[in-house]
Amino acid sequence: MSAIVGPPHEPSEAGRAGKGEAAEYSGPAACGGSGPMKRVSTWDLPTSLEIGDVGFAINTDFRTVLYVLSVMNDPEYEPDEQAAVCIQVMIEDWESVSPERYQEALEALVGFIDGPGVQEDRKRPRPRTMDWERDAPVLIPAVNRVLGQEVRALPYLHWWTFLGAYMEIGECLFSTVVGIRQKRARGKKLEKHEQEFLRENRALVELPRKLTAEEREQKDQLRELFGLR
Repeated sequence: MSAIVGPPHEPSEAGRAGKGEAAEYSGPAACGGSGPMKRVSTWDLPTSLEIGDVGFAINTDFRTVLYVLSVMNDPEYEPDEQAAVCIQVMIEDWESVSPERYQEALEALVGFIDGPGVQEDRKRPRPRTMDWERDAPVLIPAVNRVLGQEVRALPYLHWWTFLGAYMEIGECLFSTVVGIRQKRARGKKLEKHEQEFLRENRALVELPRKLTAEEREQKDQLRELFGLR
């Protein structure tokens, strides 16, 4: 496994979106597996994981996990590259993990990122209704309000604490945006006030479709053909 450059901050959805609509969790489905973590209590904030009966310290700051999630949702990365990023960024001493344990490590990391008690099948296709990076300007204030402080100013915040705050987001700008996206994705009719909000904030609500690696390659070829590169 070749070395991967880590996130700029080193030590990447479950939740409500108001009015009873549940926000879809853009979790690490691309990591290639999920499942509960072994020997971890939901009352604890784990800082290590067992891989092959050996404990490995992991990077648990919310910024690190959000970086990993951004890679997992980026079609420019191949699945094996996404897996490499997940392992190398999250596990502090990843080089000590034997290659035959990579899949086990990946599943343990997915379980950690998903959070405690999550049993849902992440392989089931679901519409994309939120984006950690694009929605950050409206998501962060909502999390700040739940925690009563500016999370970006904290030198460290455990991912599960951040995720718990995300799950407790009530009615706010972020929940309005996600709620409209969910209704449109499910073919539900928008209320009159939601239609008006969409007209006035279309750029905020609509998520641009991410190109696959193949589509980006074709686009680059066309740009090169017409001398636009």
